Amino acid sequence: MANDLARSWLTLSAPVAAARGAGRPIVALESTIIAHGMPYPENIRTAREVEALIRDAGAEPATIAVIGGRIRVGVTDGELELLGRSDRVHKVSRRDLPAVLASGEPGATTVAGTMICAALAGIEVFVTGGIGGVHRGAQETFDISADLQELAKTSVAVVCAGAKSILDIGLTLEYLETHGVPVLSCEQDNFAAFYTRDSGFRADFRLDDAAQQARFIRAKWDLGLAGGVVMSTPVPEASEMAVEEIDALTRQALVEATERGITGKALTPFLLARIHALTGGRSLATNIAIVKHNAEVGARLALALAHAERGAGQA
Repeated sequence: MANDLARSWLTLSAPVAAARGAGRPIVALESTIIAHGMPYPENIRTAREVEALIRDAGAEPATIAVIGGRIRVGVTDGELELLGRSDRVHKVSRRDLPAVLASGEPGATTVAGTMICAALAGIEVFVTGGIGGVHRGAQETFDISADLQELAKTSVAVVCAGAKSILDIGLTLEYLETHGVPVLSCEQDNFAAFYTRDSGFRADFRLDDAAQQARFIRAKWDLGLAGGVVMSTPVPEASEMAVEEIDALTRQALVEATERGITGKALTPFLLARIHALTGGRSLATNIAIVKHNAEVGARLALALAHAERGAGQA
């Protein structure tokens, strides 16, 4: 648990505080998907529907953002509207968190930023769409998402539809292996690829049952093996996009990004927006289906972790 000084930057919403007091499991949600990942009003509608899915499963959602110089663990409807409608919301990863807090300006947390804040709040499960990773061409650009380093050091289980298919998934998995981050998969043997179910790469371990997943994660942390766990679950079949189509569109979007000089943390939002435009909005429907399915899987995992016995291997 973080020290009192670090926790002093947190403000828990009334529902999150009530859930904590009642001992109910809490599921963290990122806010970059609201501010930079989906257009308005679909972003707000999806955020509310995802929160409702988690509540229906018996856990409490905690959308995390930086507002008014505070880390908000759980946001109000007004704060959600601010994140979804304003074009002046910072994208907040590890590097950006101190600056945005100090400025008092609004910020939406990435996977890495949300993991940091969730860990400060003592939340063990975080649901997102897809994690960042090693970008295509990183051998020359060294463009590697901060999400991967955060997974190596911050003890939060991240439920996702694998890595975004705009990335080099093979190198992403190699990076995670090097840093000792276990990659679990449920519903299939292979790691998911966001818009498509199968990346062509096997996950480290397949565990379909939430109780099994919880025992694995609890054993890791009980042993003092700090760092996150990636929990990959594929997009529902009815919402999957064709591999050939998404690969072709990604290559086209990457060429456009290079021509426009778009790099760094602006690259992923640009690529997602271009793919949305090039598919006539079909990729957005897939993205929404991904996040909703992940929320259901994450809520089940949070409940199982809450019931998993700590130190079960002790004599």
